[in-house]
This record gives sequence, C-alpha cells and structure tokens, in this order.
Amino acid sequence: MTAEPGLSGSALTDLARHGGRAALITTEGVLTYRDVAERVEDAVERLGPVRRLVLLAAQNDVESIVAYLAAIAAGHPLLLVPADKPAAIESLVAAYEPDVVVSTGGGRLDLDERWPGTRHELHPDLAVLLSTSGSTGSPKLVRLSRQNLVENARSIAQYLDIGPDDRAATTLPLSYCYGLSVVNSHLVRGASLVLTDLSVVDPCFWDLVRERRATSFAGVPYSFDLLERVGFADMELPSLRYVTQAGGRLAPEKVRAWAETGQRRGWDLFVMYGATEATARMAYLPPDLAAEHPGTIGVPVPGGSFRIDPVDGLPHGELVYTGPNVMLGYAEQPSDLALGRTVHELRTGDLARRHADGLYEVVGRRSRFVKIAGLRVDLGQVEHMLDGMGVVAAVAGTDDDGLVIAVEDGHDTGMLTKVIAADVGLPRASIGIHAVEHLPRLATGKIDYPAVRALATPVAPAAEPHRLREGPSDVPRIFAECLDHGTVEPSDTFVSLDGDSLSYVALSVRLEAALGALPSDWHLRTIGELSGRGTPQGSRLVSFLEPSIVLRAAATICIVAAHVELFTFHTAHLLFVIAGFNFARFQLGGTRRARLRRHARSLIRIVLPSVAFIALAYVVTDDYSIANIFLLNGMVGPQEVTSEWHFWFVEMLVYVLVAVTALVAVPWLDRLERRVPFAFALGLVAVTLLSRYDIVDPGLPKPMPVFWLFALGWAVARAGTVHQRLLVSALAVLTVPGFFDHPLREATIVVGLLLIMWVPALPVPWVLRRVTGWLAASSLYIYLTHWLVYPLLLPIDPVLAVVGCLPVGVAYWAFCRWVPTAIARGRHTEQRSRPVRARGGGRSMRAGP
Repeated sequence: MTAEPGLSGSALTDLARHGGRAALITTEGVLTYRDVAERVEDAVERLGPVRRLVLLAAQNDVESIVAYLAAIAAGHPLLLVPADKPAAIESLVAAYEPDVVVSTGGGRLDLDERWPGTRHELHPDLAVLLSTSGSTGSPKLVRLSRQNLVENARSIAQYLDIGPDDRAATTLPLSYCYGLSVVNSHLVRGASLVLTDLSVVDPCFWDLVRERRATSFAGVPYSFDLLERVGFADMELPSLRYVTQAGGRLAPEKVRAWAETGQRRGWDLFVMYGATEATARMAYLPPDLAAEHPGTIGVPVPGGSFRIDPVDGLPHGELVYTGPNVMLGYAEQPSDLALGRTVHELRTGDLARRHADGLYEVVGRRSRFVKIAGLRVDLGQVEHMLDGMGVVAAVAGTDDDGLVIAVEDGHDTGMLTKVIAADVGLPRASIGIHAVEHLPRLATGKIDYPAVRALATPVAPAAEPHRLREGPSDVPRIFAECLDHGTVEPSDTFVSLDGDSLSYVALSVRLEAALGALPSDWHLRTIGELSGRGTPQGSRLVSFLEPSIVLRAAATICIVAAHVELFTFHTAHLLFVIAGFNFARFQLGGTRRARLRRHARSLIRIVLPSVAFIALAYVVTDDYSIANIFLLNGMVGPQEVTSEWHFWFVEMLVYVLVAVTALVAVPWLDRLERRVPFAFALGLVAVTLLSRYDIVDPGLPKPMPVFWLFALGWAVARAGTVHQRLLVSALAVLTVPGFFDHPLREATIVVGLLLIMWVPALPVPWVLRRVTGWLAASSLYIYLTHWLVYPLLLPIDPVLAVVGCLPVGVAYWAFCRWVPTAIARGRHTEQRSRPVRARGGGRSMRAGP
C-alpha cells in the first residue's frame, strides 16, 4: 500500500505557496514557509512510500512541526504523544505497535523504524490520533481525518480573523488538541508561530513575546491563575492582539474581569468551547459580548451547529454538535484503525440552554450529577459554593453514594463538611473531604477528576491485614500499599510511580487475585485501565503467575535448602538473570534523570536493609568483618571461601547495579540504549562475555561473569520479536553450558531463562499464590536473614531449619517496607497539626471558639 498524496492545494500542506513569509520563529532564528516546505519534503522521503502508523513524541520545536506536517502531507496516520511523558509513550507503543516512532531533540529528527512496512490496516481517511485523557497513555484515542483538521483550522482562523501578519506563541503542547489547533489555524493563513516551551510565569517568555512581536497566545483556566500571579494585566505588550481561552470553564467573574482588562489594554479575549472529539473548537464567545455575557459559551463556530436534546428527569437538555470537524470515531485497539466514520454528530454530555439572543450556555454535565440519599446533587454547584467561600476545591462523586472533595491550602475539613452538609442537605457521612497540596491536574491544566475520585479509596497501613477478596475497585489501594504512595491517580502506572522489581512481585500477585489474568504489559497500563478490568469469576484451584515470580520464590527456597544441606540444587545465579530481566523492564523508563533517580532508589532499598542486618550479624557473631558491613568483602576480603563470603550475592548485585547505573548515566550511551534497546542489550552481552571466556580479567572477584548473566536477562526483556527471542535463547544455550562444570546448575539457568522468555505464566495452587508472592518479594531478605536463623533450628530438624527461615525473612521485608511509610506518615501528621487559615476573602474554617 503506497501513501496517498498530500491534499492537493490544501492550505495546511501546500506550504511553499507562502514563499518567503516567516513560518516558524525560534530563539535561534526564523524559518520561512519555503524552508519548512523543503524540510517537510525531506521528512516525507524518510518516512517512506508505504503508508504506515507513525507515533510522534512531540515537542514545541521545529522538528516536531516538520514531522507532523510530513505525516499529514504523505498520508501517514500520526499518533501524537507528549515527549515529556515517557510512560504514556511506552503504553501507547505497547498498545498500538506503531511502525515508526519519531522523536526530536538537539535539532534532529530521529526515526525508529520498528517495522519495514506496516503491520496495520489503516483507513484512507485516518490522519491523526489524539488522546482524550491528557497525557496518561490511555489506549482510547480520537480518530481524526485531514478534512477534520483543515475545516476546523479554517473555521478558527475565520472567527479569529487570523492574517499573514499574526504570530502565535505556542503556550500549549502540540500533542494537545488545543495546541494543535493553534498551529493549524495559523498555517492555513500563512501566519507565523513563535515556538517555545517556556511557561507564562517565566520572565523569559514575555521577553520572547516582545522581541518576536507575538500577536496572540492561548491559555487554559489554570493559565489565567498563573497570569494573575505574574501581573499580566499591567504588562506592556504592544504587539498583542488577542488572547484565547479554552480547555475548561473559566469562572464568569474571571471572564468579565479579563475581558475588561483586554479592553483597557488594547487586546481581545476570545472564550472558546470545544473537545478533542470535535478536533478542537465547537463554539466561541465574541469579545464584545464577553463582559456582558461571561457565563455563556457563545455561538457555534463557522460551519457548525448546535441542538439541545431533552434529558429525562433534568430541566435542561444535552448539547449536541454537528459539523465537518466531528471526529471519525474512537479507537481502543489497533484493529479500530481500519474503521471509517462511526460518528456523525457529537453528543457533548453537557447540559445547556439557548438564550433568546442566540448565545448558548452550559449549565451542567450529565455525568456531573450524582444521586445521594435520594437527592440529586450538582457537583459543579458544590464547587461553585466552595469557591464562594474562598476554598480552592474539586468535587467528584463515587458511584452515586457520596461526594469526594479535594481542597487546597489546609482548610479545616471537619468544618467544611458541616457547612456543605447543611447547605446541600446531605448526611455528613456521605461527604469525604481530603486536604491536598495542589489539586490534581492533567498536562492540559484541567482538573483530573478521576484522581480526585481515587482519593476516596482508603489506604490501609502496611501492617494491616488485607481483605480476603479484592476486586477492581481495590486496584488504587493495592498500588498505594505496594508502592508506598499515600495517594495514587488513575493516570499513574507502575513505571511512572517508580516501581521496581522488589515491589513488582507483591503488586502483581495481588492484582492477579483481584483482576484475574493480567496482560503482559500491565506495568505500563494506567491504574484507571486496570480498575476497569473484570473481576475473576468464582473460586479457582489454580492461579497463574509470571515465571519470574515463581522462579524467584523457588530459587530462594533452594538456596536455603542447599545451605542447610537438606538437598543441593544451585539457583543463585538464575536470580541474576531475573535481576537483569526486571532491571530492563522497570528501571529504564523515562528521562535520563528519572532513570538515575529510579536506579538510586533501588540501590538504597537494597543497600540499607543489607548493611543494617550485616552490621547486626557482625555484632552478634564472630563470622563477619567490617568489610562485610560495607559490602566490600569481594574487593578486600580473603580469597578462600569462608563465612565472610556469605553475603557475596548481595555484594555482586550491588556492584552490577552500580555499574549499569554508571553506564546509563553517560548521555550518549543513554541515547543509544533508547534508540536501539535490543542491540544495546546484545552489545552488553558481548562485552561481558569477554570475562565469561577469560579473554579479559577485570581483576575483581567474579562480578563480570555475574554481569554476563545479568546482561542476558536484560536482553530477554528487550527481545520484542520471535527472531530476537530465538537469538537470545540460542545465546543462552551456547554460552551457559561449560561455565560451572556442573550440568544441573547450568541447565537450571538455561531452563529458567527460557521459561521467562517463552512462557507467559506458570500455574500455582490458588492457596499458595499469596505465599509465592511473599517469598519472591522477600527473596533478598530471606537470603540475608537465613544465615543467622538456620543454625539455631538445624539441630532440631533440617526441614524446620528451611521452613523457619522463610517467615523471618518475610517479616524483615515487611518491616523494611513499613519503616519509610511510618516516617512519612509521622511527617504528614506533624504538618497537618499546624493550623492554616482560610484563603483571604472567605470565612474562617478553623474549628473551636
């Protein structure tokens, strides 16, 4: 299938017709439309003639604009994702398997061709895919056509009267439909874009606006709160012609105030209403009506129309929009990319009324009503009431049985509960108010209401016993408990919450019990998505867990049994394969800074408990040295095997983790790993094989052979295709045998690696699933503590010596998890005990006389 030609004569793709006019303006200089057209042609060639699914990790830079225009011109469907949200990128790559991933940086356009042609069936009309949920990486996407983009751009340009001399500063992300509409509406008129990622609170942004003579910028409601803080109303900006506002409702009094400010300062305020499903805009409020009618959304955009459909039981009907900018429909999986138009009009979900003068007003939302104790409650009205009291708050409902309210600034929640209960007529028990430092927001600045709703999920102390039966509604609490987070949001993922291999086991076991079989990429999926999965049906005799979890638990038991001499089955080196596998899965997401932060945190979680216990062992026995406490026995200890070598596994693991942390700290190596992750892992295996075959002697006590096994596990995690998995399997089969001169030990490593590589899950008796998870999660702690425990029990019975070591290690693991949580809880209690007055202008919410 070849790419379709660009829209013949399209104002969005026929850039060269504007010749030498300025198109993109940066701090480094100016690119004309002719310059941009040439770059787009080059990018079109690089994307190739076969129509493919392209994912663009977009920034507000020249290269991202060029890549966007090239995809549109050549007919490649483009999935736009913010570049600064690596978890969202990983989630969407896993969900949709794009043929090409495009990233930018340093003035370069990098193409990662993950497939030579395309693995997708792509509908001819499909042009752009945008997320409906900010930057969470949710697989639910809006399908837009080129006609959608062009028609909405022309409509916006018409009512804003954009001309060739206009210059818009890019205050919003390109991946956000509002930010994208700014780009499109200016390009169709031959106007200019002042490209910047600077915030409106940064003085450099305003210097850029003055220097480059920007005539407009766009803002969401939160942006206008920031504008108040920086004194925007008094700034001298002679080139500014208008300011646009969308992305959520701006309070009518603020609309009036900003409209009057604009009249006084010589610029217009355009209040706009829209949705991703409408490409961007559905309505706008003419500036001359903003001060007089600040509570309305105005009139439909040119080419569009509204109607209001009645809603049973409500005084106002639902606003329905029709126009050429209505999306093709949604996509929730790759097969949906082959669909044509499935939506012909947009049911907004907003309740509205039409004024006699033709202006429309949104008065509520169908989904923003809840019925509590028989009373229908308007959540927006509760927010408005709190705002009138000087309280910054967001209100959500929990399945029509209560209110969840997040409030800023440390107000007295008990007093607020009394006031709301009295004013709304609700029982106090149905109102839950949660003090937060800042209201949760999406990348667009909108309130993240699912995150507010998640505050209602109680977080039990780590030592508290879990429910006997957990379900989908318990997913946020499970994440919060296993990852030691006070609160989690529906947009969070295991990776974005800095989960690691130590927490992965406990979390996955509990999720599997609550949700049934988990998808292989569950650690990249959001809490909101996982919460929507079904509950496992009925009782089961068998549970299925990941091979890495089962193998960790079994290997730990075997290690203790070997030291007790109950039986000998060497498994310690298999744990290094699993460690490398988990490292590549959980520690290599995000920016380089995020990666390093995650590496440091994992090292701390290993080093501190190890050092603390070894110090205790040093005090109560004569078996260890000071070098053991500092994990240096492998470097300076005796060469013969003595009791001082008991903790070699911990030392080698720390050495390896320090080495790989140093490796990815090198910028060019970090970039190389991101660009070719599987090839990088193979290169690491090749380097470490030099020591495995004694070609290079590092002069250290066995860390490099361990590093070789760690690198093999890394390669397992990065093997994404059948051919790659076959290659890694062959490497294991060829290189492991002969190293230990112990066929059973070598076979254990190879079989374990192959199980992780090829088998999605292993059966475990249902009654043992939780125990298996505990043993796997606490494997390091069992290894540490068993050296002091089994000598006490061995004289009684060797089986008792093995079994007795396990709960002690699990208990130490639980204690080490509880300590940081207890410290954090103590700090939080201390902060909450300090009284804070209500915001200025509102009544005092402090209880007491």
